[in-house]
Amino acid sequence: MMNAWERIQPILEKSLKPGIFQLWIKPLKGEYHQDSNRLVLEAPNDFIASWVKDKLEDAVLSSGMEVLGKKPELAITSPDNNCKTSPLKVGRMVNPEEKPALPSRKALKIVSGFKFFFRDFVVGPCNELAYVASKSFCSERISSDQLFLCSSTGLGKTHLAQSMGNHLAEISNTKNIRMAYLTAEEFASQLVMALKSRRMDEFKARFRDQIDVLMLEDIHFFQGKENIQNEFLSTINSLQCQGKKVVLTSTFLPKELKDIDSNIVSRMCRGFLAVIERPDLQTRREIIKNKAASMQIDVPDEVTDFLAGKIQQDIGQLESCLQNLVFKARMLKEKISLELANQVIKHFDVQEHSLSMDDIINQVCKLFDVSLDSISSKSRKKQYVLARNVAFFVARRHTEASLKEIGYKLNRRHSTVIKGITSVEKELSRQSPLGRQLEQTISQIVS
Repeated sequence: MMNAWERIQPILEKSLKPGIFQLWIKPLKGEYHQDSNRLVLEAPNDFIASWVKDKLEDAVLSSGMEVLGKKPELAITSPDNNCKTSPLKVGRMVNPEEKPALPSRKALKIVSGFKFFFRDFVVGPCNELAYVASKSFCSERISSDQLFLCSSTGLGKTHLAQSMGNHLAEISNTKNIRMAYLTAEEFASQLVMALKSRRMDEFKARFRDQIDVLMLEDIHFFQGKENIQNEFLSTINSLQCQGKKVVLTSTFLPKELKDIDSNIVSRMCRGFLAVIERPDLQTRREIIKNKAASMQIDVPDEVTDFLAGKIQQDIGQLESCLQNLVFKARMLKEKISLELANQVIKHFDVQEHSLSMDDIINQVCKLFDVSLDSISSKSRKKQYVLARNVAFFVARRHTEASLKEIGYKLNRRHSTVIKGITSVEKELSRQSPLGRQLEQTISQIVS
């Protein structure tokens, strides 16, 4: 027998716009308590819970009354609300002699743990320069002691950075190369911990004297963090004065970064800079064939062409789509076919046509149920901020507009655009409940 929420949903589906229902109602779980006339809905995260409460409460109550014969009391919860951390205990004096332990050197991901290799990297016109520069950097055929890799999310900069790590790890047996590989956020966290525990000497020794190669991902995290920037600049200056090497990656070019010390930008521009562009159709085909070969499966050419034609922006998504297709075929004990590929690809970021900034903004306003005036205003309301950030992210990936042009459309500085894009990327990469919700939203915008 269908429970009350299962009977309420079809009524909501008829009364709401399809996009609104799919994004905000479909993810909810519901339970009706007859004795207290209480309808309890659980959202995947706090944002969806508050959005439904603000925007759709009346619609839910009206549909509930239609099914139940009376208006229920509505409660909307989320794991974010249910899992509050215990309060921090304060009041204990810390003995100056007591120094909290710094993380062990393992936290720096030294040498081990790299997932990617050069041999798995598919080279095409879009990434050939970055590939050659990365290999040359390892073998010292490039004179620069610094390499800066730049690309949008999912195009291979982490693959190349970790491939360098693996290559250097292989030759370290004979040359004793010491590496530190971490994100800019991890570097900042370790710096803050060192400051709090009064162990800056250990921190400086670790990053300046005890390594030969520093590899830092996502350096745009340093924007607006002046003290951390000062230590970062001192660190890379010290390393390079000793003839050591630095590899940096970012979603943005040095000239696009804002609230970054001009000396750091200048230092970044002195090294070798390689940009990875979006892969062309032939490169996307080769990526699918390469992944299929590594999985020891046969993918028909028509399926390869179909996937390569549909997923254009993100190599990670292209590979994930293929993995999902293979898994589904095995579960159903069917051959990989166009029909099956069509079913799987619905869940991925597929661009059917070219998008303009106006297209993107209109879709964002529609899906988040906000007005253009609202997301262009100075309001910091959570719903408006998230809608703006999604618009920034999609425009960056699916149009040729510059950061300045994207910001102008929504009355924002381009430093705000960068922060918004970074925020969305972080949620997507963490695969948090909000990240998964954003994935669906972005897919609807571009399809």
